[in-house]
Amino acid sequence: MAKHKIMIVDDEKISLRMSEHILSSEYDTVCASDGKTAIELYKTELPDLILSDLRMPEIDGFTLQKTLQEQEGHQIPFMFMTADKNDETESKGFAIGALDFIRKPFRADVLLKRVSNILKNVEQIQGLKKAAVTDPMTGLLNKASSQKEIDILVKSNAGALMMIDLDNFKPVNDIYGHDMGDKVLIKFAEIIRSAIRSTDLAGRMGGDEFIVFCKNILDESVVAEKAHYINDQLVRVAKALMGDDMSIPIGVSMGCAFAPDEGKDFQTLFKKADKALYEVKQNGKHGYNVFRSESKNYDDTMISLNALSTSMMLMEERSPARGAMLLPQENFKSIYQFLNRVVQNYHKSIHLMLYSVVPVESDVDPEKAMDELTNVVKNSLRQSDVITKLSKNQLMVILLKALPSDIEIVTERINMNWDASDLSDLCKIAYEVDVLH
Repeated sequence: MAKHKIMIVDDEKISLRMSEHILSSEYDTVCASDGKTAIELYKTELPDLILSDLRMPEIDGFTLQKTLQEQEGHQIPFMFMTADKNDETESKGFAIGALDFIRKPFRADVLLKRVSNILKNVEQIQGLKKAAVTDPMTGLLNKASSQKEIDILVKSNAGALMMIDLDNFKPVNDIYGHDMGDKVLIKFAEIIRSAIRSTDLAGRMGGDEFIVFCKNILDESVVAEKAHYINDQLVRVAKALMGDDMSIPIGVSMGCAFAPDEGKDFQTLFKKADKALYEVKQNGKHGYNVFRSESKNYDDTMISLNALSTSMMLMEERSPARGAMLLPQENFKSIYQFLNRVVQNYHKSIHLMLYSVVPVESDVDPEKAMDELTNVVKNSLRQSDVITKLSKNQLMVILLKALPSDIEIVTERINMNWDASDLSDLCKIAYEVDVLH
């Protein structure tokens, strides 16, 4: 865990070195010998706490605190050191937001204890503030905070408000359970963060609905790129979580409205982006739509950018297994019919083989013999070949791009692998060859 950083500000060199020596034993420290240097250093160092002397020339401790807080726009944790025993000085410091005072000279253990207490209180306060504005599951802004922060931004910044809705998310919960659904949402939030800049805002409106505001983005092509990226990454993450055989057509629909053209407040932009989102949902999902006030027909502007690429990704075989593709007979039949058309229209030749296994001993399990034949044939062929179990003891093979001379090589390889199997003495295999041409 990274150490807290403390800025020490003191115009007395001996006191500055002493304080730095004490605090550096437990914290990262940065030192400034006057208020002006401290103001400049703060921008780059961003300390967690400032320990400042009160009595300094030009810029005293009170002025330093006030200047930094006006500059940064938020309360900065301050602790003052002073040799002044006047209670009014202490009261003034607390009135402007000082967290503690320590009187010079001080003991090392006392300084360390007080600094530790301040940092613990600051962490607790920051934790409470964060919990009040963020969605506990995803860590994005919650609904109320999203509305508030985006409303502030759009009043003075141009940009794109994007409503993002997960498509077909319910089957994830129904098939894989709500724990898996939560994992998908958490990963999806990470995808959104990776798709935007640190200056943009992202929030969860509830359920599987999210919102993003990207400053200074007024180009539809950028919105299209983000929609493509988010859809692409979501499918990859979903397959990584649920397995390569995940067949749920999960994706995202995105509706966008540009500020200030379509509005300068959250509610106006939200309604228009939501309307654009609805059009995507009604027209195939997995895409984006930009609201245009001048267009009455939103179907004309809706682009289902990712329908093809997402569908292809869902269907693609990830990390294909070694050997031929083993298919159920119905699927094999469809491939056979398709290849028959290819042969007739493009004058190609495709070889077909039919392998049979025949037990020579009565106590051989036919199912076990067929499984052994399937494994032998499958692992003897290429990944571009296709096989199916045609009956209880027959296996059909489609060989793509095989010359007549290749058939002899294939059959020899299968026979050799069968002879090496445990069932070779108990069963015999036979084959037939034909050509589609």
